[in-house]
Amino acid sequence: MKPADEIAFVDFAQGARPRLRRTAYLLCGDWDLASDHVQEGLIRVYVAWPRMRRTGGEHAYARRAVLSAFLDSTRKRSSKEYATEADATLSSDEDVAESVTARRALMAALEKLPPRQRACVVLRYFEDLDVAATAAALGCTQGTVKSQTSRALDSLRSMFDESPTGELVVINEGTSSW
Repeated sequence: MKPADEIAFVDFAQGARPRLRRTAYLLCGDWDLASDHVQEGLIRVYVAWPRMRRTGGEHAYARRAVLSAFLDSTRKRSSKEYATEADATLSSDEDVAESVTARRALMAALEKLPPRQRACVVLRYFEDLDVAATAAALGCTQGTVKSQTSRALDSLRSMFDESPTGELVVINEGTSSW
């Protein structure tokens, strides 16, 4: 890669990284994994950078690369890395503020969705992509995006409906409401 292309890529990566990381976080629910997905996605962008500079579409390609890195990570592997003990330098998981509690409940609800449904919800409602752009990002038909999004929203609604007060109830960690 030419030095000018390398400088352009570095500028692009530094500018796009925060939004890509937020998108990846919504997909995986873990900031550290989100950073890993963004790094993997930006590696894929770096490889394709000379072609993209001629055709445009850097942001869409980067988003698709991060999405692909997330979906690749959800597939079954023959081996996985597991943390052996908790990091004592991190704060506890106990949520105190109302906004943190609401975010945690939302993330827990998103985690219950299958990866493709979750990707559809994140791309449609966080990235604000239309059906056609979401289908292009996922490499599927518009009908698939519509059906996956519909199923995901039905699942999320049912989590609200299970609560007598209409609040989001997360069962796997005790009962948290939103």
